[in-house]
Parts: sequence; C-alpha cells; structure tokens
Amino acid sequence: MLKQLINFYKVSSPRPCNGEALSSSDARRLKFLKWSTFLSATFGYGMYYVCRLSLNVVKKPIVDEGIFSETELGIIGSVLFFTYAIGKFTNGFLADRSNINRFMTTGLLVTALVNLCLGFTSSFILFAILWGISGWFQSMGAASCVVGLSRWFTDKERGSYYGFWSASHNIGEALTFLIIASIVSVLGWRYGFFGAGIVGLIGALIVWKFFHDTPESMGFPSVNVPKQKKEMSETETADFNKAQRQVLLMPAIWILALSSAFMYISRYAINSWGVFYLEAQKGYSTLDASFIISICPVCGIIGTMFSGVISDKLFGGRRNVPALIFGLMNVFALCLFLLVPGAHFGIDVLAMFLFGLGIGVLICFLGGLMAVDIAPRNASGAALGVVGIASYIGAGLQDVMSGILIEGQKTVQNGVDVYDFTYINWFWIGAALLSVLFALLVWNAKSKEVD
Repeated sequence: MLKQLINFYKVSSPRPCNGEALSSSDARRLKFLKWSTFLSATFGYGMYYVCRLSLNVVKKPIVDEGIFSETELGIIGSVLFFTYAIGKFTNGFLADRSNINRFMTTGLLVTALVNLCLGFTSSFILFAILWGISGWFQSMGAASCVVGLSRWFTDKERGSYYGFWSASHNIGEALTFLIIASIVSVLGWRYGFFGAGIVGLIGALIVWKFFHDTPESMGFPSVNVPKQKKEMSETETADFNKAQRQVLLMPAIWILALSSAFMYISRYAINSWGVFYLEAQKGYSTLDASFIISICPVCGIIGTMFSGVISDKLFGGRRNVPALIFGLMNVFALCLFLLVPGAHFGIDVLAMFLFGLGIGVLICFLGGLMAVDIAPRNASGAALGVVGIASYIGAGLQDVMSGILIEGQKTVQNGVDVYDFTYINWFWIGAALLSVLFALLVWNAKSKEVD
C-alpha cells in the first residue's frame, strides 16, 4: 500500500524526446504547456486561498447562531496556522521529489472536501480537527507551484513569472471576500463553506488538467539542465553547517523574526477578523464588510510587486528606510480603521487601501528579504525558515488572543450582542507598532559571511 502510494506521487517518467532542437510545432506546444502550467498554478493557488479564508467571512453569522463562541473560533483559526507552518516545512521537501500535478491536486481536493464537510458540522472538536487537516493540505499548494516554476522556466524567466504568481494569494483573498460573502449574505454561513468547497473542486480539476509535472514527462528536454554536481568537501560541509549555526546565533535574525511575527499579527487580525469587526462594531452587512476588506489584498498585489523596485530604485538597495515608512503607514491605517468611530465608508476604504499597500511591501521585506540580506549567502534558507516559522506562530497566537479578547468584552443588551473593541484595538495597533520598533533595532545590521 505504501509502495503504491509512493509510486503514485513520484516524479513522472520521461517520454522519448527528439533532442534539444525543437520544430516550430514543438516550440508552440512547449510554449502552450509552460503558459498552462503558469496560469493553472496562479489561479489554482488563488483557489487554495478561497478554501483557506472561507471561515473568516462566516464568523459573525456563526456567533449569531450560537454555534461557536469568539474564543472557540480563535482556537479553530489558530489550528490551521500551526498545522500550515509544519506543513510548509515538510511539504517543501516532498514537493521536490513528487509529481507536482498529483501533489497540488491532492492538496486542493482535500481542502475543498474539508470545506464541504464543515458546512454540515457543528461540533467544536470535529471542526477544529477538520480545519487543522485543511491547514496541512493547504501547505501543499505553494511548494508545488514553486517547484513547477523551477521545472518549466529558465533562471532568466523564473523571476518575472514568480513575481506574477506571488500575487495569486491576493487574488484568492479578494475572490473570497467577494464571492463567498455574496453567497453567505443570501444563503447563510453553511453555504459559504459549500461555495468555497465547490470553488476548490473546480480548481482541483483545472490543476489536474493543466498543471504539468515536468517537461520531460511531456516529451521535451529539461528546461533547466542541472549543473554537474560534486560532493561537498569536508571543508565546504563544515562551512555550510557553520553558516547555518551562525544564522541561529545572530540576534538580528531573531529580532527580524519577531518584527515579522508582530507584522503577521496585524496582517491576519484584519484578514481573520476584519469582516467580523466591521459587522459587529460598525454595523456593515456581510457583503459590504467583505467588499471593504477585499480592497486590502488587491492593494497588497501592488505593494508586493513594486517592493523590490521601491527599495532598489528609490533607496539604493536599502530595505530599512522603506520598511520604516510602510511600517508607519501600517500603524496609521490601523488607527484610521479602528479608532475613527462609526461607519464611514470612504475612510474605511482608504484605511484598507493604505493597509494593503503597506502589508504588501512588509511581507517582502520583514517576511524574508531583510533577513536574507544580512545572513551568510550559503544560509539564506535557514534565515527564511526562522522568519517563516515565527511569522505563522504569530498569526496563530493572534487568532486565539483576538477571539478571547473579543468574547471577553462582549455584553448582551436587550438580547443583542454588544462588543467593546478597546482592548482589541490596542492589541492590533500595538502589534503593528512593535513590528516597527523591532525593525528599527536592526537599522544598521550588516551581512555576515562565514570566516
């Protein structure tokens, strides 16, 4: 059984190839396969996000019906983040050795089926277990896409395609806050999960049909001919191990990890609880609240795509100055969103515009690039690993703390739930401010190479 499973997911066997020189028809077919792989990766991963964020749209209706409390929803949300963080590590290794068509399809299929099951579930324990399972399978998406881009595009092409693919999660977030919110506003929260599940199933079919494993499996030569590898000498191995240990001993890396963790708290506070906040505190409908929050990921696309240009062209390659500017923009946007009383559509839209733009840049800088800049060049992966784990731990803890604080400040007046978001406001704004302060502590941090 295990052997059959391994054989099912192993890299596809190569088909006979006519050689390096391609005919015009073969060149057109290769171009088509590359584009179908790229587009299916982009839209397929966007549909992963629809299945991941469905819970964020239906929190208020679930609470209103007395299914789960705010604290329970926070715990459920955090389970996904924790299993996702573990899965990001394990599935990264597995994807390198897998048939990525089957690997990515499996992840999306399972998370879609989980969403369909959640529409029938009212048990807290079962809900948390299913959402945790979804988190682990969610982590199969990004790994498959990155491996796919590496297999189908040359080194010179990959950067551009990767940049456009990285906007897929913003596309998925926007689709969730528009499509799923529309379904929920008309049919109720259970149909929100059904809708996300159907979107996921459609995505799984698209990935299965158009996301191809390797060029060799389609009868083409490898796009990237690997360089002849030699075994590392004992000295090189020692240097590599020393560099990774050095990353773990660098205070600046851990400070950046904390800065990223606090940034992720503010990011996923809005992502996970923004719709709930607008409904409960400002009286928006589910559809209007979701539309306002959807502005954030759309603007995040702009921030992410232009973050490198901003630092390289405007600040001479320095990340600290734009990190400070966009970090303070983040704090200002949250203050605008949380501290201005009442429902002011224009102000709330402006706040999400600024917040999305700032988060898009900060994900790039605090979420990895600044750590890579100061880490030894042969230990960039270790630096990214430290920052990544800290970021998702922060996101998971945020969901628990937000749920506890929201429920703890809830009263019932004339049969209606009334919320005091004072503590939540300072928790979310404080996290964004701490992210800026920690980033300032490494203002003059320099790259350290192994001696």
